[in-house]
Amino acid sequence: MTLELLKFIGRSRQFEQQIGESRPRLLRLARAWCRNPPLADDLVQEALAKGLKNHAQLRETDSLHAWLCGILAHCWHDHLRSHRVMEDVAEIDDAALVADGSPESECLQSEVVRRVRRAVAELPVPQREVVTLVDLEEFSYAEVAAILEVPIGTVMSRLSRARNALKEHLREYNGCSLAAPRLARVK
Repeated sequence: MTLELLKFIGRSRQFEQQIGESRPRLLRLARAWCRNPPLADDLVQEALAKGLKNHAQLRETDSLHAWLCGILAHCWHDHLRSHRVMEDVAEIDDAALVADGSPESECLQSEVVRRVRRAVAELPVPQREVVTLVDLEEFSYAEVAAILEVPIGTVMSRLSRARNALKEHLREYNGCSLAAPRLARVK
């Protein structure tokens, strides 16, 4: 009896550690979905609490992150249902996304990130969910279908519509160049 108890405690601690390691990815995903860092923190906290509480429902530990993303999606949908109108309180801090380099490259990178973020934010919620799960979190279509509890064809059509909308939105910026201006030599 004591050996079984020790195995259970060891397994619980390992499970808690794995859940803790999933937190940054869940937070990034929640921020992409709701565009509100405090709300994203709350959603991730709720999802992790539900994951810990319902750990017996997880069949394969290899799919822990996908399972937690499914819980997060449920928390997000519950929030949307309970708050029909969502306010955009704040955006993710751009300073965390700036790469090392020259001021010009940092400015260019910041502008690209801002435009892409705006384009993703303007997508309808179902399309935004699918595009972030597939393109940012790199889940397979089947995994996304399981996470969102929709048919795989729905995932594919939402992703196609989201990518086309992003392409059209970002195409508007083709006219104004993001490259550094050319300097002309005057004699």
